[in-house]
Amino acid sequence: MDCFCEKTWSHTPQYKIGYCQQCPDKVQWPDHVGPKPPLYFNAGMFVYEPDLDTYHDLLETLKITPPTSFAEQDLLNMYFKDIYRPIPNVYNLVLAMLWRHPENVELDKVKVVHYCAAGSKPWRYTGEEENMDREDIKMLVKKWWDIYDDESLDYKNIVARDEAAKRTIWDRFLKALEEAGAFRFLTAPSAA
Repeated sequence: MDCFCEKTWSHTPQYKIGYCQQCPDKVQWPDHVGPKPPLYFNAGMFVYEPDLDTYHDLLETLKITPPTSFAEQDLLNMYFKDIYRPIPNVYNLVLAMLWRHPENVELDKVKVVHYCAAGSKPWRYTGEEENMDREDIKMLVKKWWDIYDDESLDYKNIVARDEAAKRTIWDRFLKALEEAGAFRFLTAPSAA
């Protein structure tokens, strides 16, 4: 779920009255404002069951929906508002939670980090923006880079390794056939 305590939400009634769905007991939703809004998720991590009818209906809904501040995230929240169920913060840690609601964060258990705070994108990180000089942020950015730089996780390396392994197996197979006298293997000249 998103945190409405950040300035990016200053256009919303939640921000203006100090209400945040991450800690709904701190500030109660006032009756005079109207009904409490549905839970709002950050679409950086969104789990759903694919369905062709839903896909087509989403496309039709998109055609008639006016532009909003958070584009696809607002559309998805409007569309799924009646069936949305939050996932635990450990699977979509919105960085603002670290300084806004640290009591709700178990940093050592976090699996997915949403680098959505200003200045937090690891590939553009300088540490100069507000809250970006914190040790927990630096640690998370470092973890991102450690994973990014881990060659064992590089898809191209895995494919190349697998192709090399297949080639080695094929070469051994051909050599065994040749040694067994099953056929004589000759390299053909290049046609190029």
